[in-house]
Amino acid sequence: MRQSCLVTFGIFSAFLLPGVLIVVIPVAGVELRFLQRQRSQGGRGARTAQAKVDYSRFSHLTIQHKQSCDSCHRFPSKNWKDVRSGDDAFPDVTEYPEHSACLGCHRKQFFARERPVPRICSNCHVKATPVETSRHPFPSLGEKFLLSAKAIGFSSDFRVAFPHNKHLEVIVRNKNSLPIEGVRFVPAAWFLVVDESDPKSCATCHQTHQPQGKSDEEFVTKPPPDLGEAFWLKKGTFKTRPISHAACFTCHNQESELVPLPPDCNACHKFSTSAMPDDFASNSSTTKSNDWWTTVAWRNRVSSGTFRHESHPDLACTKCHDTASMDTTHVNTLKVSVASCGGAEGCHVTASADDGGILNYEIDQRKTNAKFVCSKCHLVFGTEPVPTTHFDAVQKAAAK
Repeated sequence: MRQSCLVTFGIFSAFLLPGVLIVVIPVAGVELRFLQRQRSQGGRGARTAQAKVDYSRFSHLTIQHKQSCDSCHRFPSKNWKDVRSGDDAFPDVTEYPEHSACLGCHRKQFFARERPVPRICSNCHVKATPVETSRHPFPSLGEKFLLSAKAIGFSSDFRVAFPHNKHLEVIVRNKNSLPIEGVRFVPAAWFLVVDESDPKSCATCHQTHQPQGKSDEEFVTKPPPDLGEAFWLKKGTFKTRPISHAACFTCHNQESELVPLPPDCNACHKFSTSAMPDDFASNSSTTKSNDWWTTVAWRNRVSSGTFRHESHPDLACTKCHDTASMDTTHVNTLKVSVASCGGAEGCHVTASADDGGILNYEIDQRKTNAKFVCSKCHLVFGTEPVPTTHFDAVQKAAAK
């Protein structure tokens, strides 16, 4: 603290200057001025606020956890014969890492005085008490995991790098043609075939999720009573994909020696490099859905928010999707070209709006009114400028 005496007359006062506190006290005609430099946040002696870590939420994205997979996970897990019964069982990573994989760094959190149990235990354990030691189902168990409480709000840190171009012509089916999630791991019963009726055979791995069919209930979750013309997520919107290793390990296993082999986790599991699309983050009908697959599928949809696969049952997947160029770790490569919306009959892109093309109609409306919102296909993106690709598609249709 520095101080100086100045002869002055005045009243008691205090005022602030940037980084300096000045207090003026009149004593017998003498002003004592005390100057004390305030400690800034980055100054000497300042306390640095540290972000509190939530140890109940494990993430592979932290630097400390970006290690080789086998540093924590063991292939196969000890319980692989127990979590799947009979012929459905196959060598797999089906359990969370053992305590030894965590204690090296998290001994303090393991023995924290937290009630009822240390928070870090909830990453793997249901209750984590001396009596109740059961663990949550591991995500690789697919449907068994999705039906558990652990799946609520679950979002994987990884995307599966699946090269569609290597799986287009040749598909895997067993002699019983079991559904993809009910597949039995019997290597001798599996063989490679080409489906002559549809060489691409997308339906082998992708089926319409929650189709409405003849049901009167058209929404995934019940909409609010005042919905009006607002968008709300409908059934039959998305396609599923395999959610366990069952389909992959039928070919990629130790007996076939077809690489990548099951222990090579990072050959398929890649960290996501794509940002969440605006349409997902801003749409209330997705945030209120308690269906895990619907939420995940929506989060990966870049645009065309209102498109329903169920409403296009006779349209082959490859008519819209360029499977050869797909990179499943980058959602932008999964986008469907607007030109595919024209179809062989010019369903949505025609020579002019008079021919019934909805794209033509909405472009004409935007030209007339700059505030017009394109809502036939899009949600948030409908307020943005019309992309050049949309104009090109209309011009191409007009030139036919």
